[in-house]
Amino acid sequence: MDQEELAAFNQLNVLIIDDQILVQNVIKSALFELGIENVKCAENAYYGLRLCEQTTFHVVICAFNVKSDKDGFHLLEELKFKRYVTKCTVLIFLSAETNEDLVNSIVELQPDDFWVKPLNIKHVQTRLPLALEVKRTLFNVYQAMDRQDFSKAIYYAERHLLNNRLAKYHLQMKRLKGECLLQLREYTDATQYYANLLQTHKVSWVYLGYIKSLLQQDKLEDIQALLTELTDKADTRFATYDMLAHYYVGKQDYAQAYEEIKKATRLAPRNIERNKRLLDLARLNHDHAGQYQATISMAKFARNSIHDSPLLRLNVVRAAIDYATTLEKADASKVLSQGEVILAELEKQLPLAAQLKDQLLVVRARLHTAREERQKAESIVDNHMTLRPGMSVEDNLDKVKALHELGRREDAVSLLDAIKRQISGSGLTNQVVSKYIEQEAAERSAVHFTPQQLNRMAVEFFKRNKFHAALNSLEQAFSLTPNNMSVALNILKVLVAIKQQEALDEGHIALVNNLRQQLAHNELDSEQQSKFAEYQQQLLPGQH
Repeated sequence: MDQEELAAFNQLNVLIIDDQILVQNVIKSALFELGIENVKCAENAYYGLRLCEQTTFHVVICAFNVKSDKDGFHLLEELKFKRYVTKCTVLIFLSAETNEDLVNSIVELQPDDFWVKPLNIKHVQTRLPLALEVKRTLFNVYQAMDRQDFSKAIYYAERHLLNNRLAKYHLQMKRLKGECLLQLREYTDATQYYANLLQTHKVSWVYLGYIKSLLQQDKLEDIQALLTELTDKADTRFATYDMLAHYYVGKQDYAQAYEEIKKATRLAPRNIERNKRLLDLARLNHDHAGQYQATISMAKFARNSIHDSPLLRLNVVRAAIDYATTLEKADASKVLSQGEVILAELEKQLPLAAQLKDQLLVVRARLHTAREERQKAESIVDNHMTLRPGMSVEDNLDKVKALHELGRREDAVSLLDAIKRQISGSGLTNQVVSKYIEQEAAERSAVHFTPQQLNRMAVEFFKRNKFHAALNSLEQAFSLTPNNMSVALNILKVLVAIKQQEALDEGHIALVNNLRQQLAHNELDSEQQSKFAEYQQQLLPGQH
């Protein structure tokens, strides 16, 4: 792409991707009146991509809701990934919706403008020339950023900032310079740069750049009040939560990282990489329900995108089984039935079923075990499953679970050791996955049953007045599901029974106090609240 082409309307190539013919016609009419004649239209993402293979477009105008295949967010993500859209391309986003989660998703893709439908010709003719003029004026800055030569981009931006004739573009140049400083990891310089900007420009991107540079220097304490202010504002809360999640992962505070990324994901749910981080943190924090929902979201939002894969649907089944092992039998049965539907669909898809034969068999074995069809599960494991680790960490981890759920703990722990050696690199994602594998190895060595099995054992021990054995089973179950308040209440129930036979020891009293604190900070239904009050009265009369 050439800088001068952006000034010559008769040389511009424009692509409109929108499934509404009326919208296409309004934009085309406006463009023709401006003298822009090289205009292509696509009614769906598939044809938009095909056109990009054939032509380099200076301007791409894309609707969010391209109903016939993938949505505009994932289409633009793919266009950027394939380099059909670069920093030098004028990118316009169209939508009739302006809800917060859509706007956050659009902001992540950094379009040059956002046009709200319904459009009129005057609006198009006013806004597009402005976007083209900015792009042409700052072309060398954008080109250097495309080439990841951020030092050169700063050099060009600073030269432009000295030119008073370009004063109306100075704010955009300052923003680009800040982005480049962050890309270069010049965090001390970036902090000073953004602090100076805040004296005159109290806008969202300046605040966000400032807190990002400080978080990267571990200066959270310095900006607590500012963080509270930014999370209260619609235009900054999403990016702030996302940065905080990244910060807390770096500090190995995975519980807080999980809380922050849950908020960020709710505010911008379409980003698959963020959903993957959400899933990893859900697993690490033993949130089986959250893990299950994260896999469902990934499969839903990745559909028809560059992230789409049958493995995402397989992961929904895997997470369903993990979740079911923490539930009572009736609830577990519902979740397993949902997983069965997806697994059966995958098993029928050829040649997919042949390509994923080993993975599907392992999941099928786990499903049988979860349904207490042990003989069927053992037949699959004995006849079809190899203990050699494969290339995929997720596939190997599923094998570990299949073996452990059948009581083959030595094989499971041996395979986990092999998985540990597969985790490479020092990135934050690898850090979370590595910590999860380490946690799995420790738990599967120490705890020999699933939470569901441990709960059932506790019920049997309790019926036979073997309260200490019941307590041991429930404590193991709670170590695997520390967010399960039903298990916490059952532990208190057993402690009440023990107290009626003998005095509670120091360990029991410490356990009561820990559980009281946790239960007090969780949302309990009316029945749970009633049980909690009853058990507190019996265990620590007068102290609740």
